[in-house]
Amino acid sequence: MRIVLVGPPGAGKGTQAAYLAKNLAIPHISTGDLFRANISQGTPLGVEAKSYMDAGNLVPDSVTIGMAEDRMDQADAAEGFLLDGFPRNLGQAEALDGYLQGKGLKLDAVLDLEVPEDEVVKRIAGRRICRKDSSHVFHVEYNQPKTEGVCDACGGELYQREDDREDTVRKRLEVYHSETEPIIDYYKAQGLVVTIPALGKVAEVTQRAMNALGRGE
Repeated sequence: MRIVLVGPPGAGKGTQAAYLAKNLAIPHISTGDLFRANISQGTPLGVEAKSYMDAGNLVPDSVTIGMAEDRMDQADAAEGFLLDGFPRNLGQAEALDGYLQGKGLKLDAVLDLEVPEDEVVKRIAGRRICRKDSSHVFHVEYNQPKTEGVCDACGGELYQREDDREDTVRKRLEVYHSETEPIIDYYKAQGLVVTIPALGKVAEVTQRAMNALGRGE
């Protein structure tokens, strides 16, 4: 299957993408992973992306599209993939269509993870990260540490990242609404969009998505 996963920041795309890709036995292709891999390996696209990033500029769509196409050309993606974070806007969506059509392929579904905006803000603004080990993540409501402000795992100080502040989250949502949401209408016109309510336990959301794809138990 060839699937695109969309949804606002804080919808749980990364978590759901990992579970769905494993259940469907297809690679999870994340924009963040693509950038990290290309930059660390020093590929031509990685070098170009880094030059824009180092200058504080946005990486052009052409670079992101090139990275995504290179990844989709790899052998493990021959039978399908799950795209997470790409396409991010209409230009990228049209480029993806062109790439697939050129190979005689098409998308099977676009999964839209639906979360109320207030819940998105609560999820992200409530996160607290350990200063010693950023993989230790807590939440003021959903995953409270035993001692406020202290990491259960290593005793490090818990803090709120600048990106997780409520005003920053609301700005990120504005960007999502203006840039990414239009691709949902674009794919709805193709009859590809399946809306998945993304509230509840991770396993429940995964099961809803698998059921919507006709792969439920």
